[in-house]
Amino acid sequence: MNKNVLIRKIKLLEGLTDDEKSALLELLRSQKKYGLVWEDKPEKVEQQLEEELPVFTEVKERAISCDDPSAPNHILIEGDNLHALTALTYTHEGKIDVIYIDPPYNTGNKDFIYNDSFVDREDEYRHSKWLSFMKKRLEIAKQLLSEKGVIFISIDDNECAQLKLLCDEVFTSLNFCGQFIWRKKSGGGQTDAFFVTEHEYVFVYQSSSKFSWIDPQKIISQDNFKYEDERGKFNIVKLEKWGSSAHREDRPSMYFPIKNPKGEDYYPIAPDGKNGRWRVGLKRMKNIIDSNRIEWKNGIPYEKNYHDESITIMKTQKSRSILYNIGETGDGSKLLTNILGEKDTFQNPKPLSLAKELLSHNKANTVLDFFAGSGTTLHATMQLNAEDGGHRQCILVTNNENNICEEVTYERNKRVIEGYTTPKGEEVEGLHNNTLRYYRTNFIPREQTNKNKRALVTAATDLLCIKNNVYVEQYTFGGRKLKPNAARYFDDEKTRMLVIYNEQVIDAFVSVLRNIEVEGKIMVYVFSNNRYAYNDNFEEVREKVELCALPAAIYDAYKKVLKPHKKKERNMQEPLVESNEKYDIQEELNFSEEGGTVHD
Repeated sequence: MNKNVLIRKIKLLEGLTDDEKSALLELLRSQKKYGLVWEDKPEKVEQQLEEELPVFTEVKERAISCDDPSAPNHILIEGDNLHALTALTYTHEGKIDVIYIDPPYNTGNKDFIYNDSFVDREDEYRHSKWLSFMKKRLEIAKQLLSEKGVIFISIDDNECAQLKLLCDEVFTSLNFCGQFIWRKKSGGGQTDAFFVTEHEYVFVYQSSSKFSWIDPQKIISQDNFKYEDERGKFNIVKLEKWGSSAHREDRPSMYFPIKNPKGEDYYPIAPDGKNGRWRVGLKRMKNIIDSNRIEWKNGIPYEKNYHDESITIMKTQKSRSILYNIGETGDGSKLLTNILGEKDTFQNPKPLSLAKELLSHNKANTVLDFFAGSGTTLHATMQLNAEDGGHRQCILVTNNENNICEEVTYERNKRVIEGYTTPKGEEVEGLHNNTLRYYRTNFIPREQTNKNKRALVTAATDLLCIKNNVYVEQYTFGGRKLKPNAARYFDDEKTRMLVIYNEQVIDAFVSVLRNIEVEGKIMVYVFSNNRYAYNDNFEEVREKVELCALPAAIYDAYKKVLKPHKKKERNMQEPLVESNEKYDIQEELNFSEEGGTVHD
């Protein structure tokens, strides 16, 4: 039957309420000829957003600071990731360069919680719940990706097919790059019904069709080549195989001797001290020896890779879709135990090497993981920065189920930054050039009353700090003391941000701005019942400020990802009736010269 004819008949049906007719019509219109179809299951955290808006509140006592003002500010958010992603649409829409997530695989073995209950194998809506859960989060993630952004998603066979179809539906404007196969373990452990499953998958989608999987900066710059001889700059790579498949029995033909500088036979040695194997075969090894490309260091042979040849190799060689020897699940567990000193604090954490491999494909500025788990992604981000001099910033999001955020995610990365001692007594130097800030999600009523609007602007200050990456609060402005219920000022000598909560003090701030010199512009956020940012008041100092009216900007960002409020959203062009609250301007902005001066 023609769909339009059926729609007309539904509208004429008697005995149904308007709501019931609307539900039938919506169901009919949503039916697709091809694609993934499932029954959407309501989620409590999504229903909460019908009445409340999420914000972030910093837990200041958990902040880990760094003396270097240029150190990247990493962020850990404790809370449901749907709430956190909603708030991030205001702070980071179009700003995330790399997203890496390792969501629950929905195995039925208590790894996936929906509405506060584990989803087991017998749940007839098991896949529908997972798809509902993932779609909401992936839709927001898409909005956060930058023009050069890429998203990596780890998954196994339980939801692999469903995830591919879901991603194709959600990421219609993105490019599907492909699917990595990651070897997560090498043999052993019969945990599956038919095979020993040694692999998982990583889906890759990117914003640009011109995205390069090669980072030329690492190879083309001669500064990255530490050694030099008569042929020019070169790096060295170990000739002995390293990793889980490094033993003689894995490739017997690659176990043979070469002569060391003393003329003695040297055989490859595996990482565990047993008979190993070479990284190359006998023919290739002969060529390396004949061309004088072996460099012996501390009794170990390395192959020389020259700068000019490396450029040619990197320009012609693409990344391989099968990730061998990029670390295994067991490596992640061992590392976590070494850091925290306890076993089984988190099940099956991804290895650091896998996260580093994925992140290294993109010269990212900002990295996001909203299924943070044990915090491997932040650890990998900091490790990469230390190795290549990058300045990547990482944002982690995780709930605090079983105190995981506080006791695992935070504690792990705290120790990575500050340094730690392994259970065997080995001292591991910290990655000190990093700052970590800890936030929790909080909520403000969604109804746009005057009281709620003011509460949202006050509570959104931490959002504004994250948005503008400025955290150093000053308690004076132009040499005059501030009262925090009137305004707050942040200035780290790179970025300046003024948040005015009480519009009655605007003219007082304008008079101060008139008399101070400002390098660049100050971001000025002004409470306003509508979209008017008091441009007329700031007219004479307009070259010193960049204005934004709040909370309109926050409401606008959230509307892009939230369902309409049950009560009609107010038109922000029409102000509410002002409250009877009155403020003494002289009281709110102290005009004494005490308290120092603003950095300008």
